[in-house]
Amino acid sequence: MPKIAVVNMNGEQVSEIELSEAVFGIEPNEAVVYEAVRAELANRRQGTHSTKTRGEVSGGGRKPWRQKGTGRARHGSTRSPIWRHGGVVFGPKPRDYSIHLPKKKRHLAMRSALSAKLAEGEIAVVDRLVMEEFSTKQMIRVLANLQSKPKTMLVLDTNDLKVRKSAGNIPGIECTVAPSLSLVDVLKAHRLIVTQEAVARIEEVFAR
Repeated sequence: MPKIAVVNMNGEQVSEIELSEAVFGIEPNEAVVYEAVRAELANRRQGTHSTKTRGEVSGGGRKPWRQKGTGRARHGSTRSPIWRHGGVVFGPKPRDYSIHLPKKKRHLAMRSALSAKLAEGEIAVVDRLVMEEFSTKQMIRVLANLQSKPKTMLVLDTNDLKVRKSAGNIPGIECTVAPSLSLVDVLKAHRLIVTQEAVARIEEVFAR
């Protein structure tokens, strides 16, 4: 089973834990990761875009000029798509972009991403991550002790408001809770700083 050092908020090693082989020690499945990323990005789309066809734009009820005798082209409406202020041809309409992916595939993709991050040394486990007060300055010091990178994700076991608010104004720092891990965000992060309790929650959720 893979092992990892556990450090405190000063960056000092305090213990060592064994990680689940099923979550952090598998051979990454790139094909499933691709499917899961595609599905997650598609499911984020609102699909509320809309344009008006010639039947939906206002005006254009009267024929602009008579059919023959003017020397101009024949037109039946000023809201034809070839006219200014006319309707849109084949424009976007509201639609559902969501892609359903089985839970087993989603969990396999997350296990693949976590295993790859661990193999690349991009995961750090901290025994606890708590703030006595709302303080961005203190959080910056803690992140420096934990060797954060330009894009760092803090993974907590519970939604700690003081930690989230203290990290909220720091560029490149994201904060989430273990059960709500986003595959896209995990892959984008250069470093994952995970609390020891969050590791247990991750193993509980994604091991099956």
